Amino acid sequence: MNSFNLIIPYFKQHKLRIAIGLLSLITVDIFQLSIPRVVKHTIDALTIFDIKISKLLEYSLLILFLALMIAIFRYIWRRSLIGLSRYIEKKLRNKLFHHIQTLSTPFFNKTKTGDLMAHATNDLNHIRMATGMGLVALTDSIFLGTTSIIFMIYINPTLTLYAILPMPLIMLVALFMSKKMHKAYQETQAVFSELTESVREFFSGIRIVKSYQIENNSILSLKSTSNNYVKKNIKLTAMTGTLFPLMMMISNISIGIVLLKGGKLTIEGVITPGDFVAFMSYLGLLVWPMMAVGWVINLIQRGRASLDRLNVIFQTEPEISDINNPLLLKKVHKGVEFNQVSFKFDGAKDLTLKNIDLKIEFGKITGLVGPPGCGKTTLLKLFPRIIDVDSGSVKIDDNNIKKYKIDDLRERFSFMEQEPFMFSGSILDNITFGNNLSEEDLSYLLDKACLTDTIKRFPEGVNTIIGEKGVILSGGQKQRVAFARALLKRDSIFLLDDPISQVDTETGTKLIDSIVGSNTVVISSHRFSALKKADIIYVIEDGRITGSGKHDELIISNKYYSNSYHMQTYLEE
Repeated sequence: MNSFNLIIPYFKQHKLRIAIGLLSLITVDIFQLSIPRVVKHTIDALTIFDIKISKLLEYSLLILFLALMIAIFRYIWRRSLIGLSRYIEKKLRNKLFHHIQTLSTPFFNKTKTGDLMAHATNDLNHIRMATGMGLVALTDSIFLGTTSIIFMIYINPTLTLYAILPMPLIMLVALFMSKKMHKAYQETQAVFSELTESVREFFSGIRIVKSYQIENNSILSLKSTSNNYVKKNIKLTAMTGTLFPLMMMISNISIGIVLLKGGKLTIEGVITPGDFVAFMSYLGLLVWPMMAVGWVINLIQRGRASLDRLNVIFQTEPEISDINNPLLLKKVHKGVEFNQVSFKFDGAKDLTLKNIDLKIEFGKITGLVGPPGCGKTTLLKLFPRIIDVDSGSVKIDDNNIKKYKIDDLRERFSFMEQEPFMFSGSILDNITFGNNLSEEDLSYLLDKACLTDTIKRFPEGVNTIIGEKGVILSGGQKQRVAFARALLKRDSIFLLDDPISQVDTETGTKLIDSIVGSNTVVISSHRFSALKKADIIYVIEDGRITGSGKHDELIISNKYYSNSYHMQTYLEE
């Protein structure tokens, strides 16, 4: 898809606004073109000493009026055209943010956060400049340049020919530089993404940097990326720095020619002194369109490079979608069933999950246990289609989950991750995600998550700001906040990934007790105390199910389960 198609719909939606803006811009140009005519009449009258003070006052007031009109209409075109560019920037940012959220997990595994941040800041800024001032400069170049030349021809065609003789050089220079500048802008933007990612990463991991005293390594790494960014910018500046001086040189050549030829024509009486001054004024007005050509090329190439980068994102389709999925899922009646499910991560040599068969019965507690890296977390992510199976099927109420609307499907699950992510807002924000809860409901969640006493120790209670990634909370506190967050969706199937790994045994027992009962729960855990009340436990080793049964049965029948349980019991005593 052509990158410009990203912004064309917004121009179509605001045709009236654009028309008003362009008409106002052209009106400003017309008033600017009128001022040299007033100056011409004034100078011609002064040259022959045939003017009264009252006439001078009239000309002065006329110029003041033109200046006032220029100010008014300039305000209108800035509100219309620059305002439109801000609107396009806002719409594209919202569209980008929405689209990125629809993309699947593999995209984020391959894309750096800094790159996405650069898209949402630098790239959008360049597009705004191209659609705002780029449009203004382009219109000015065409209209002001053309009409200035017409007025110059009206004064003296021969002198005009001499004046515009150097101007084709501008187009040749512009065409030569255009492609090189586009490539240079793309390279510069790519390095800016790397720089943004480096800064974000070092700031995010500042505690590790300080703990291991790797400040110097961090500085050297960032310095290398920064130097590369500077080199790319210097290369780009060399191009733009060549373009603009060339424009000025060509403009000054025109001025020199007009001084020589126009002065001679004035002396010979072919044109009047007023005509000569007016001609120089029009030539001065023509300098801006000549300069604007270079600036427009600069802005458009920046904007185009940024549009191309954004277009790559917008062309990326989510690997997991619900297009043509007709089924709604308002409630789970039977449960979830895995049939010969296998899965492999991109780039991995071996399957992470191999021919998994298991049943999650509605209203029952299901446990998953196995050594680290055996595939438990991966299996849990298959339920709400955070990732998709490579072969086999996952069914809910006898229907393949791929037939359900994704929003409906994910609403049926409450997923607590092994390493819970905390947003930088308050504890309340991290539990409720903006949902309005009554005091009774909030108290229920805090009590079930064993947070009531903990919250009381914070001066601001649940309104305490926890900082980036919940920096003021301990690992156990984060886990309990995430537990309360999971309980918010009471009618869901609870997917709990190692939910009590960072809390003491007593607290862990309370957390598990709070959720067992009529709920449907899938618990993946290294803590065997979390699995004792499970109706069925599946043992996973090397991506395969090597045993299943209740806790007491597995102690007898499964070697891994028995050895691990006795070792853990011994260590806890």
